[in-house]
Amino acid sequence: MSIPARAEQARKPLSPTTPDEELVRQAAAGDGAACEALMRRYNQRMFRTARSILKDDGEAEDAVQEAYLRAWRGLAGFRGQSRLSTWLIRIAANEALGRLRRSGAEVIPLEAAMISPEPEVQSALTDTVEREPEQRAMRGQLRRLMESRVDLLPEAYRVVFVLRAVEEMSVEEVAQALQIPEATVRTRFFRARSLLREGLAREIDLSTAELFAFDGARCDRIVARVLEQAAIEGLNRTVRP
Repeated sequence: MSIPARAEQARKPLSPTTPDEELVRQAAAGDGAACEALMRRYNQRMFRTARSILKDDGEAEDAVQEAYLRAWRGLAGFRGQSRLSTWLIRIAANEALGRLRRSGAEVIPLEAAMISPEPEVQSALTDTVEREPEQRAMRGQLRRLMESRVDLLPEAYRVVFVLRAVEEMSVEEVAQALQIPEATVRTRFFRARSLLREGLAREIDLSTAELFAFDGARCDRIVARVLEQAAIEGLNRTVRP
């Protein structure tokens, strides 16, 4: 049996339940379908991580794309010392933080915004959400309000809040992903919730599951761009029929 034939035989059929370990093995061997499966599995979490740091959808997409390429280049060296999701989030966070530092962007703490004289800032912080007859419209308004106020959190609190409250990661997982002590994760999450409650009161948990919605078009766009660049770099060497 030829080497290509043995390689083809070694690739197992993919399904939504294929373990990360098997996807990593096949993706490291250059299987584009396995890489795509990994991206679709973790796209939303990666985007939310980058978005919580950069506060810009387009910048977050670019950061996620580059993070995936870095991960794919390094898949052969991934030994599973941590969970794959933790490893990917760490790469996405580092990429987003690097972009933030290079841009010289200023992060406005929520405490400073509270005393800002700017009418637009005060309006965003204090205006009451209009109660529409339709519940869906009301939730959409609250989601947008939540997103804008999460964006005002200090960076350290904002990332922890998104990973804990929106992505529902455990304290241990967040600590590993961000490489900070678990006690720091608990403290930052508690402080983030306290700051948000100043403007949202008991409505804080209503729409967190819908924050920074990750639609199908964005998912497809990131996957297509990563696969295109991977093909250029020669990372994608096999194609499934």
